[in-house]
Amino acid sequence: MLTSNAAPTAATSAATGASTAQAAASSAGPALAGNFNDFLKLLTTQLQHQDPTSPLDPNQFTQELVQFASVEQQINTNTSLSAMISLQQTQQAASALQFLGATVAVSGKTAELANGAANWSYSVTQPSTATINITNASGQVVYSTSQSVQPGAQTFSWNGVDKNGTAWPSGPYTISVSAVGANNQSVPVTTGVQGVVTGVDISKSPPTLTVAGQSYALNQVTQVLSAGTPTK
Repeated sequence: MLTSNAAPTAATSAATGASTAQAAASSAGPALAGNFNDFLKLLTTQLQHQDPTSPLDPNQFTQELVQFASVEQQINTNTSLSAMISLQQTQQAASALQFLGATVAVSGKTAELANGAANWSYSVTQPSTATINITNASGQVVYSTSQSVQPGAQTFSWNGVDKNGTAWPSGPYTISVSAVGANNQSVPVTTGVQGVVTGVDISKSPPTLTVAGQSYALNQVTQVLSAGTPTK
C-alpha cells in the first residue's frame, strides 16, 4: 500500500518495469531474425546436397517457409502486445496516484467511522421516502432513520451515535437504503461511499484506492468531489 510520500517512488518503479518489458520485447526481434537466418542456411544446405534422383518437393519447401514465417509473426505480435499491456499498466498506475488526497465517491456500501463521522451517498429516480439502516461489522443494526428525498444524488452522514445516545466505536459500518414512492411502490436505489483517498496499490490491475478504510478498484470511482494535494 502506498501513501502520498511514496507516490514518486511508485511511479518510477512502474515506469522502470515498463522499460524493462519494452527492452525485452526489442531484444526478441534480433533473436528471431537470427533463428530465421539459421533456418534458411540449413534449408540451403539441404538443397545443395539433395539427392538428384529424389529432389525436395517444392510444395513441402514452400509450406516449411510459410509455417516458419507464421510462427515468427505470431511471436512478434505477442511481444508487441506484452509491451502495450505493460505501457497501459504504467499509465493506470500514474493515473491512480493522482487520486491521492482527493475526496471521491465510489460505488459501495461500507464506510469507515473515524473522528465521529462516516459518509455515504445514494440516489433515487423519483420523489421517495428512504429508510436507512446502518449495521456494524457483525451485522447488528446500530442506527435507523427515514427521510423524504428528491430525485438525484443524496448524501448521508452519521456521527456514530445511535438513538439512545450511545457512541459506537470507530470501524467499518455498512449502509442499507430502501425507498418507496407514490402508492408505496419500490424505487431503485444506488449507494456509494464518500471519503479521502489515503492510499494507492499499483500492484493490482486495475490499481486499487483506499477510501474510508476500504479498498476499491480504480473503475469504481463514480465522482471526484475535490482534487488531491499534488505530491512532491
